[in-house]
Amino acid sequence: MTLAGALRAVAASLAAIPPAEWAAVALALAYLLLALRQNPWCWVCAIASAAIYLVLFAQGGLVMQSVLQVFYIGMGAYGWWAWRGGTVAAGSALPVSRWDAARHAGAVAAVLVATLVNGWIVARSHGGLMPYVDAFVAWTSVLATWMVARKVLENWLYWIVVDAVAAALYWSQGFHATAVLFVLYVAIAARAYFAWRADLTRSVTAVTGPTHA
Repeated sequence: MTLAGALRAVAASLAAIPPAEWAAVALALAYLLLALRQNPWCWVCAIASAAIYLVLFAQGGLVMQSVLQVFYIGMGAYGWWAWRGGTVAAGSALPVSRWDAARHAGAVAAVLVATLVNGWIVARSHGGLMPYVDAFVAWTSVLATWMVARKVLENWLYWIVVDAVAAALYWSQGFHATAVLFVLYVAIAARAYFAWRADLTRSVTAVTGPTHA
């Protein structure tokens, strides 16, 4: 295929993307950019985006991704409450925190078990590897979303992995705009990790005071 032919193919693919998917993509991007800044309005964008994707993924046959959107809507409500001080002292924002290695190991093990079991159940009727990829993206996203809602720093490292896998999954199923969004998500997640880490460092320094050589 020539370069001109490839560009025409890309243009045709973009033109075929329904307005609803573009709206969901825009809202999802707004969610991530606001989350990077620890702005609680990110959860409003997340709820709206998830509601649109719930319909799109159901129509596209991505079973676990559809179920995942229901979880996102619920976590959006929880995240809005938690980030606005619902789990800390009145008038205080939820601070950034970290998990120890043991907690991460337990979380990863739980995700892998859930992926294998869930993937096996769906694969019995659908067949192939896709149900396992779908399940991995769904269950890792569940874990990472909970970590975002609790402002656990390492959530962004999980998102870097799952977003890369999700980009390939969505592209293979024809959700091209969403796939491109998830490639962008990988870069934003990396940026968010360093931004949150810097905030955590400032918080620790404010409590303990600066260290001196």
